[in-house]
Amino acid sequence: MTRSRAGSLPLELTSFVGRRQEIAEGKRLLAAGRMVTLTGAGGVGKTRLACRIAAELSRDFRDGVWLIDLSPLVAADLLVETVAAAVGCPQPDLGSLAEFLHDKQALLVLDNCEHLLRECAGLTGDLLAMSPELSILATSRQALHVAGEQILEVPPLTVPDAAETSLDDALCNEAVRLFEDRASSVVQDFRVNEANSGTVARLCRRLEGIPLAIELAAVRVQVLSVEQILQRIDNRFRLLTAGPTTAPPRQKTLRALLDWSYDLCSDEERVLWERLSVFSGGCCLEAVQHVCPGGGIAPESVVDVLGRLVDKSIVQRRGQGRFGMLDTLRQYGAERLAESGLDKALRLRHRDWCRGLAARAEAEWFGEQQMDWLARLTEEQGNVRAALEFCLSEPGEAWAALEIAAAMWSHRLSWSSPSEGHHWLERALAQEPGAGALRAKALWVDAWLVLLRGEAQAAKPLLDECRELAERLGDEAELAGAVHITGFATLLAGDFTRAFELLEEALSRRRALGHRGNAWVALFQLAMTAVLMGDPRSAKLCEEVLETAVRANAEWSVSYALWVAALDRWRQGEHGQAATMMRDAVRLKLRCNDHLGLAQCLEGLAWILADGEQYEQAARMLGAAHMTWQSIGTSLPGLRHLAGAHDRCESTVRHHLKEEPFKAAFERGSQLTPDQAAAFALEEKLTRPAEGVQPGSDVASILTRREREIAELVAQGLSNKQIAEDLVISQRTAECHVENILRKLNFTSRSQIAKTWASRQAS
Repeated sequence: MTRSRAGSLPLELTSFVGRRQEIAEGKRLLAAGRMVTLTGAGGVGKTRLACRIAAELSRDFRDGVWLIDLSPLVAADLLVETVAAAVGCPQPDLGSLAEFLHDKQALLVLDNCEHLLRECAGLTGDLLAMSPELSILATSRQALHVAGEQILEVPPLTVPDAAETSLDDALCNEAVRLFEDRASSVVQDFRVNEANSGTVARLCRRLEGIPLAIELAAVRVQVLSVEQILQRIDNRFRLLTAGPTTAPPRQKTLRALLDWSYDLCSDEERVLWERLSVFSGGCCLEAVQHVCPGGGIAPESVVDVLGRLVDKSIVQRRGQGRFGMLDTLRQYGAERLAESGLDKALRLRHRDWCRGLAARAEAEWFGEQQMDWLARLTEEQGNVRAALEFCLSEPGEAWAALEIAAAMWSHRLSWSSPSEGHHWLERALAQEPGAGALRAKALWVDAWLVLLRGEAQAAKPLLDECRELAERLGDEAELAGAVHITGFATLLAGDFTRAFELLEEALSRRRALGHRGNAWVALFQLAMTAVLMGDPRSAKLCEEVLETAVRANAEWSVSYALWVAALDRWRQGEHGQAATMMRDAVRLKLRCNDHLGLAQCLEGLAWILADGEQYEQAARMLGAAHMTWQSIGTSLPGLRHLAGAHDRCESTVRHHLKEEPFKAAFERGSQLTPDQAAAFALEEKLTRPAEGVQPGSDVASILTRREREIAELVAQGLSNKQIAEDLVISQRTAECHVENILRKLNFTSRSQIAKTWASRQAS
């Protein structure tokens, strides 16, 4: 499996101008210490500079460079969880994060710390104290005041002196070069020349070299000459007399430029700018059309007005069909919206859009759009968080927070961890004590989340209250939820007989209500219980679980169905087929980024390998599973339904390998990252040459057993759909296998696979 260097630095979409001195100084400070904060006014370019410094130092950090944008974060108590999720540590507490980073040579870029100054200072201080090889590069409008912190004040770009009048003098300055670069991106033949260099120089001086100000001004060359832009800025600046006397001049200047940009917008553009400020982390066109029309913007005009804001660099395109604003511009819009008195009304609209999003996701989660919904809810995490925080801060709105958070139960991967979902539900339940069906649902969802955290005792009172409330209300849906999650809790506790009874009842209730997705979850858990207790009904239940998920084309659900079906085949002694199915499940877990599910697959594969007398591989797989369990903050002894099989496997492998060889193999497995562990489980090399198949090599040796099987079917002329039907897998799984085969063999078409397999058979 080819691995790229870990990290999350974005690609640069526009050219980087200047800053050579600041880049060199930032690199020097990071080499001399472990904590550097870039400070400066809003719009001065701190984020872009931090990313460039981090990119140039990326090779110095063995375990990666991670950009973590804190601007969308509305709840300070989610800071640790946000950082943990960004670096891949799913346990959202300080101790686990510090342990995860303890031996890692990594660089964290914490961007936009100013609104969480105290919390960021506390977190960075703790992480640096507990993680000796960690370095942190922060951006903030003021220093964090952490021990050992080094400050690099980011100045404006260099601007021409008044005495510098020649073209060459002007082009020696960063601000002029940035203006030319950005202006030429909107008017292709624009150049700073002898005729306009003096005016451009004066304009850059007026803007005091602030990159955001220059970029906003440069886009105006679409409709104004440089002289006209300068005249309007001069007029605007002379009116700036009401700003705070304590504010630095650059902040006043930037505010003036934002006022100026606002004044140059049409009435419709101003209204939309203000209304877009309610979104956090960007938004899709559908959301804009739902939240922003009315009161000055006709519904049919929204797309056109949005396009004009994009053209004016107020709004940015962020991928296909997604839009956002720089935080400085968003905050400016929010201030204007508050001044208009419409702030609450727009936030209620935004809340209602998030309610609709969560409701649709819950209704459609078990089907062919399952993976799309997982991706979309992850993308909209900032908006959901903002809506929840508004609901929990606005009197009388906590009920909506209950509704949104409870609807997210079917997409636990869209939260950064089960702990985040519990965080919102716990707060909402405390604020909304009303004894209604919504509370009953929130109670069983919260119980489910705390069970996933391994806190069985915390789940019991939630389930008791849920059942009592549902019975009193006569609410069959929430009573089914109480029975279902109680059955799940009983399964986790290892009481299989009682769990089977409860889950069988839950399945009957879910089906009677027509809740297809909920019924599948109950069916899956019932099949798991049957497998673990050795019930003869397990084969039929597993077959039904897999067929139902495949028929729905619900890929994430298929991964769990394959896992439990593989365990059933293992119980029946069909080790080869069990291993193949378990590896298919691993592939899907990687696509879903489901580390909890991956840990279960690695664990199950170890059991299968041990019974197949592959003791060395089984020991390494146990080590890999152990590390993956640890990475998500779950201990296997806390999952009593799996602990018995694990203990038997470990005992068998120890007996056959003897103690020292077992320990050595286990240790090798425990040194693997989750992705490396998956590669080992799939029998792939951890690194693979990019050029693909070498002349004279055996192509079959490069592929896994499952991939060889699928390659043969491709050679027979079967389509992906036919392959899926033949192997009883989803069509998307078949497509994933074919893509992997093409990648590994460095092929570009299915005909190359067919030709290669034909030549193998002929030889």
